Amino acid sequence: MSSIHISTDRPYDVLIERGLLLRTGDIAARLVKTRRAVLVSDSHVMPLYGERTVQSLARAGFSVERVEFPAGEASKNPAKLFELLSAFADLGFKRNDLLVALGGGVTGDLAGLAGSIYMRGMPVLQIPTSLLAMVDSSVGGKTAVNLPQGKNLVGTFSQPVAVLCDPDLLSTLPEGDITNGWGEIVKYAMLKKDVLLPLLEKETIDDNTLLDVICECVTIKRDIVTADEFETGTRALLNFGHTVGHAIEALSSFSIPHGAAVAIGMGIITRMAVLDGTCSPKTEIVLQRLTTKFNLPSTCPGNAKEISAIVRTDKKSEIDSIKLIWPTAVGHCVIRKMPFDEFELRLTEALQSMKTALSS
Repeated sequence: MSSIHISTDRPYDVLIERGLLLRTGDIAARLVKTRRAVLVSDSHVMPLYGERTVQSLARAGFSVERVEFPAGEASKNPAKLFELLSAFADLGFKRNDLLVALGGGVTGDLAGLAGSIYMRGMPVLQIPTSLLAMVDSSVGGKTAVNLPQGKNLVGTFSQPVAVLCDPDLLSTLPEGDITNGWGEIVKYAMLKKDVLLPLLEKETIDDNTLLDVICECVTIKRDIVTADEFETGTRALLNFGHTVGHAIEALSSFSIPHGAAVAIGMGIITRMAVLDGTCSPKTEIVLQRLTTKFNLPSTCPGNAKEISAIVRTDKKSEIDSIKLIWPTAVGHCVIRKMPFDEFELRLTEALQSMKTALSS
């Protein structure tokens, strides 16, 4: 088993091993004193893995209730959040009882936020079931739901008691969701190339390589999060591709999933940086090679004005400017503050350049 320790204000471990789901109860029993748990999952994952999780918890002496919500990004909203909170209260859960979040990024965000505010916080055990959640969203303690005005505008920083990554759970993941996860993985390679990039450039990504990829992504995130838990500085680097990516998600009415939108966002920002002369053209070549290899999209819905309007609502925006994660070379990005007028102008140029390249 790989165990990656996250040294945040409330430390915890990310455990990575095949078959780990069946050990959920034993691990949970060592983490909390309570023997009451609420399992939160969506309508897709609960039928697949809910019973196995409940049985494992029950063998360790837990009494378990289940709370299920409709699968999909549409459930990541304040109304669904308060439905979860009301369900916890109806079931009589207390602040020391355990919440088990079983699912992908939406479940981790929604259940994690509910756990962070119910009775001012209850322990949350994250069990990610998607590739994207394993390599990124389940680690670091960010929880959030969306508002009509923008993505992840209501949230908290709240670290889990542990994260259990069982790659066997990826066997039931649709191919599109696997592709979605590669968007965040490519992001990590563009932030820190040394170990991860050679893994991604292998001709074949077998099961052992995938385990190494997951471990390396979590390790990179650990290093960034422990240095800046509450995103006051360098943790913002993890948002490479996200500012434009979140706008693309919204413009597509979330038909373009998060990882795919991040891939498009990385491509656009990298083209902006290359046109600006502050990023080596090789960086864009490497990024394009990786996005092509992992079947990630590159075509952007919407125009610069539509994207810019949504970016103005981003959490990283200020009154007249936005903080962008700006690539300068493969494996290196910086934080760059840019006025909105300049951002829209540079975005227009980048989108036109990308369109011209596609048609040539």
